[in-house]
Amino acid sequence: MPEQPLLTIEAIGRKCPIPIIMLAGRIQEVPIGSVIAVTADDPAAKTDIPSWCRMKMQEFVAEVPLARGSAFHIRRTY
Repeated sequence: MPEQPLLTIEAIGRKCPIPIIMLAGRIQEVPIGSVIAVTADDPAAKTDIPSWCRMKMQEFVAEVPLARGSAFHIRRTY
């Protein structure tokens, strides 16, 4: 069972790069070491979110399947 995110950003129905922009704008809201989740159903999110994490040196934790789309869990590293 993945760690429960402190904050979930609802981006179901939004096309990339909107989920990434929402994540980038809000990751500072959780303490370093905490998990933030982005829910998205755009197929591009499966590659875009882990890529953004690598680029920004944040930790991509997990993709958790939902009834519609997935919740992408990211741990804030700085």
